[in-house]
Amino acid sequence: MEIDMMVCRSCGNEERASEGNPCADCGTFICLICDFRGITLCKACRGKRGMAEPANLPPPAPKKTG
Repeated sequence: MEIDMMVCRSCGNEERASEGNPCADCGTFICLICDFRGITLCKACRGKRGMAEPANLPPPAPKKTG
């Protein structure tokens, strides 16, 4: 079984690769949840610009067991 998952470079959650958008600066994967919240830059690009972490980042996803 093939799994199409990527780690969001903004919040760190793993989401389906087909359900995301690229970072506005570097093109790395940003999940739809971050995009819906208006977050369009990855963590590294925010750091390069000296931007604080957004207050509306999605909470970390629960760890998968098993």
